[in-house]
Amino acid sequence: MTAKTIFITGAAAGIGAATARLFAKQGWFVGLFDIDEVGLAKLQQELGTQVCMTGVLNVADEQQWQHALHHFFSKTGRLDVLLNNAGILASGNFNEITLKRQHQLVDVNIKGVMNGCYLAFPYLQQTTNSRVINLCSASALYGQPSLAVYSATKFAVRGLTEALDLEWSSHGIRVMDVLPLFVQTNMVNNMNADSIKNMGVHLTAADVAQTIYQAASYKGRLPKVHWTVGKSTRFFYAISGAAPDFIARGINQFISRHK
Repeated sequence: MTAKTIFITGAAAGIGAATARLFAKQGWFVGLFDIDEVGLAKLQQELGTQVCMTGVLNVADEQQWQHALHHFFSKTGRLDVLLNNAGILASGNFNEITLKRQHQLVDVNIKGVMNGCYLAFPYLQQTTNSRVINLCSASALYGQPSLAVYSATKFAVRGLTEALDLEWSSHGIRVMDVLPLFVQTNMVNNMNADSIKNMGVHLTAADVAQTIYQAASYKGRLPKVHWTVGKSTRFFYAISGAAPDFIARGINQFISRHK
């Protein structure tokens, strides 16, 4: 296969589906993987079977990852981009969300990304200039009240991304993450966090997809690991590394204040 390829988790809706549409439009072959078989079938019908393939994948399941990656690579012979997009969210007071639910966030948001990176490595290594793009979040810049565990999982994704980008550079694999603020997807519907009430939701899944495409197509000589989406995220990213802790804390306290 001569076309570049991308393997997308959480592809049936939201950011994953928007990314699939954009990459298919740009001539890439797209692997659509999700637990939502109905959503996958609809998207494949929309895009056409010539430009995509589908597979059921629970990212917390190592064996399902092995099967999905083998099936994808057997068909394409290459893996240019692994997009670890699948993620879940629970919002509200930390002590009021069940431990079972919070463990699920860790299983999907952290272990799911670890599984993907680890098991995709041999395939990425066989593809010239391959890369991993992990869906992170602006909540990885400072811990967010009412999103404590979700925020913590995204800190973990950010740390893993930074480490692997250095570790895998000798293999010709770039590792990046994309950091949006709140995005207009089903994930933020009925979200119980004052920060979203105060700031609103201004980004679309298509906005994030455009940034993912920029990261996938980036040819700059200097490594670019973190890709922010939107002006607000760029602002928070800038102050997260430059401002004293008490200022960053104060800004986040103000954003998450209860009105």
